[in-house]
Amino acid sequence: MSILNQKTIRSTIVFDGVSLHKGKEAKVKILPAKPNTGIVFKRVDVKGDNLIHANFHNVTDATLCTTLSNNSGVSISTVEHLMAALYGCGVDNAVIEINNDEVPIKDGSSKFFVEAIKKVGLDISNLPIKIIKILEKIEVTDGEKRITIEPSKTSLEIDFEIKFNNPLIGTQRNVINVYENDLSDIYNSRTFCLFQDIEKLKKMNLAKGGSLDNAIVVKENKVLNKEGLRNEKEFVNHKILDCMGDLYLSGHKIVGKIVCTQGGHKLTNQLLRKLFSENHNFSIFELKEKSVPHSIINKIPLKSIA
Repeated sequence: MSILNQKTIRSTIVFDGVSLHKGKEAKVKILPAKPNTGIVFKRVDVKGDNLIHANFHNVTDATLCTTLSNNSGVSISTVEHLMAALYGCGVDNAVIEINNDEVPIKDGSSKFFVEAIKKVGLDISNLPIKIIKILEKIEVTDGEKRITIEPSKTSLEIDFEIKFNNPLIGTQRNVINVYENDLSDIYNSRTFCLFQDIEKLKKMNLAKGGSLDNAIVVKENKVLNKEGLRNEKEFVNHKILDCMGDLYLSGHKIVGKIVCTQGGHKLTNQLLRKLFSENHNFSIFELKEKSVPHSIINKIPLKSIA
């Protein structure tokens, strides 16, 4: 059975925790799912129309996190870190049951989610995965913010730059290949904010669950977290993590090159909407046999479905 076939988790993952922006406790179950299910959130605290598909069309808010909503207005927010883990670990299908409207933030990175997926392992189905191949260069700009996606032969490359008016963060840039590089630093990089922005966030009714346990806080040229940074480029690496999670709302693995400067959730969603607005911008095809180099193949130990 080909490892290029669709995959799901081998067994249920259960966790709980506080949400970053609303400060609420939530319990989550990530369940195995059949081929072609995709990633689906299920609000178990809501009766009736409680399914929310992880799709870029369903993004209804991108203010400091990504919020998805269905046609009945049932929503789930801060999905990006979990989506990045599912993307990087090669999980094509899963149902995520949650009893609240925001995914727990855990430590502010994807570290917990990746470790949990690796622990249970993956099952392979008998159906091939699908790949989105970029055919045309697409660009979205918003003032100094800019993001492009263009064709690439076999990889998904993300070239990301941030610029902060802060002596510690300043300008940071990193380039990664999602299918070939060790993504440990990306997964482990936490969300962050400037100390002077905390009051503003509170006035916006955001970051109610934020603390030094789940976010890096920078005051002038100092990191307030006792343990310091986890890696040299943790700030830009977290932005790459967010970008990965938001890109997975395309529904499949992407073969292309992303270049972004000072972007975020909103800009990435605008890029996907523009990309898929014209059929000549992309093609979607199934991977049968060994139709692409092994760089696409996920390295996590797998177990075939019996």
